[in-house]
Amino acid sequence: MRLHIANGRLIDPANAVDGRHDLYLADGHVVAVGTAPDGFQADRVFDAQGLAVLPGLVDLSARVAQPGHATGLAFAPAELRAALAGGVTRLVMPPDADAAPDEPGKVDALMRQQEAGHPRIYPLGAMTVGLAGQTLTEMGLLAQAGCVAFAQGEHGIADTRVLWGAMRYASGLGHTLWLRPQDPWLAPRAVVAGGAYAERLGLEGLAPQAETIALNTIFELQRATGARVHLTRLSTAAGLALLRAAKREGLAVTADVSVHNLHLTDVDIGFFDTHYHLQPPLRGQRDRDAIQAALADGLVAALCSDHTPVDTLGKAAPFASSTPGATALELLLSLTLKWARDHRVPLADALARVTSGPGAVLNSLENSRTVGSAFAPAVGSASSAARAGQLGVGAPADACVVDLDAEWLVTPSALQSRSPHTPFAGMMLPGRVRATVVGGQLAWETSV
Repeated sequence: MRLHIANGRLIDPANAVDGRHDLYLADGHVVAVGTAPDGFQADRVFDAQGLAVLPGLVDLSARVAQPGHATGLAFAPAELRAALAGGVTRLVMPPDADAAPDEPGKVDALMRQQEAGHPRIYPLGAMTVGLAGQTLTEMGLLAQAGCVAFAQGEHGIADTRVLWGAMRYASGLGHTLWLRPQDPWLAPRAVVAGGAYAERLGLEGLAPQAETIALNTIFELQRATGARVHLTRLSTAAGLALLRAAKREGLAVTADVSVHNLHLTDVDIGFFDTHYHLQPPLRGQRDRDAIQAALADGLVAALCSDHTPVDTLGKAAPFASSTPGATALELLLSLTLKWARDHRVPLADALARVTSGPGAVLNSLENSRTVGSAFAPAVGSASSAARAGQLGVGAPADACVVDLDAEWLVTPSALQSRSPHTPFAGMMLPGRVRATVVGGQLAWETSV
């Protein structure tokens, strides 16, 4: 399909573009910006007058699968619609213990479910069998099947020898470990951030040392192995300070933070509101301020939705036994715009954290592979991440068209996700996606 997006305000942070430019898409790529190439005949002209045209959003943490496939997981149609409704065209899917992607056959079956017009999904392979933290998986074979990096999801590794072995294995093959830094011995019963508010509520708190202890271990093993690491959903000021020092030292590390931790703090929990039961937990104002500063100055390259659909039964339980998580795919762009507006962050800088920043992380997964390795990535896996999150000529034809001036009320029942549970319910947010383009196809379109 040949698509002409006309009269829009093109905002492409990766290429420092912000102005009125037409966009021309063909054969799944951007073929021209501003002026149509010779002989270009559009199959469809989309008039974006009064709207902004952005690169498709890249989300580094979103759970969009559910049990039900023969291999244990199937992409949930509601979550794919939620991604498109939020302008998300590429997303990284963490591993799930219910059907851990620890065998090539499971990953291959999952990859075969991807269809044209759907968001491009990058699965993280299980680092250990069953995410049990004991036996390493065959990372090379999992990469061939389509995994872009390797993770434990919400399941830490207590045995440091196993983590060391995983780093040596991954480093040898040029793969990346995708880790949420949390000491497993401090975390088992914690449901909120440690501190005065947790004590007032009588809930088990998670001390910030759970993050810093894990980070110190990760960085020390990186120094010994040379492994590449992506840190997902950092949540403490102390942890961000350690990240800054590690990057200054030259360690191969990137990081993201959750949109929930960007906006909320532990006191928002109020009187045991389970919509605020999240992992990592909401922390104090000092931590939130540090997260905002780290995003603004580029220490953290990406802002993720941490989309985790939870059913009503899971949220109806008492806080300590409720299921952590919230729906957020449809809110990621609007919450990014709210951060930019409320804290006077330049619009292009804020949008970079959900487009070119996470896109660069995906691209780095491909660049870090060992040249000539017997375990080269599968066609259509990490290699398709090149130039994600931008709209220069030759880049993938993934875009979203947004009304930046629109304000909308977050109404849970109107969200596309199968889970209506979000701590932002009832809030007015800026920015509304009017269309989402995936691979040059209009995959989502709404009226004003």
